[in-house]
Amino acid sequence: MTTRRIRYSVAMSLDGYIADREGGYAWIIDEPGIDFQAYLAKIDTLIMGRGTYETLRDGPTGVAAFEAFDLYVVSTTLDPEQAEGVTVIGDHVLQRVQRLKDASPAEGSGAEPTDGASAESAKDIWLFGGGVLFRSLLEAGLVDRVEVGVVPVLLGEGIPMLPGLDPTGQGGSGPDKTGPAVVPLDLHSIERFDSGITLLKYDVT
Repeated sequence: MTTRRIRYSVAMSLDGYIADREGGYAWIIDEPGIDFQAYLAKIDTLIMGRGTYETLRDGPTGVAAFEAFDLYVVSTTLDPEQAEGVTVIGDHVLQRVQRLKDASPAEGSGAEPTDGASAESAKDIWLFGGGVLFRSLLEAGLVDRVEVGVVPVLLGEGIPMLPGLDPTGQGGSGPDKTGPAVVPLDLHSIERFDSGITLLKYDVT
């Protein structure tokens, strides 16, 4: 069975934020040297949280810019009838995401691939924005690659790339339940651009 990769690809300030305190992205530098179309050619599915979806929906192009892709929004509060063009995942999130990764039907079942996955297309899944969703899937072992475009700017505050699920430090996922589990990464590549952006790609081990 072919398993598709989940790639978390995001722009991040040098001090670790993926959005400013208002949730804005105006600080992200346009870098023509990054071949975005080549990246999209390897993707056929996007997964995002509600906040990222609403930002995309209310943007200049709306979700139409990604109409060629299967779009999934993880949310327990978003009304599917109000989310045209996307599939809302409101429960059994980890199980459904795992099924998206499994590009082939269950062995011997004769069933079709579930949740839009295609046995012929083993393209990757883009985990699009959303630090909380990223952390949840990362800790569940569902994220395969982390790709960070480090932008040469200091925001001072904002939405962190890897937010704590519990800001008090209680009930964490580490062995002592006081903090997040450590997730080892293997460096895949480093690419530097004239704008000062550094693109770091890591495989989750």
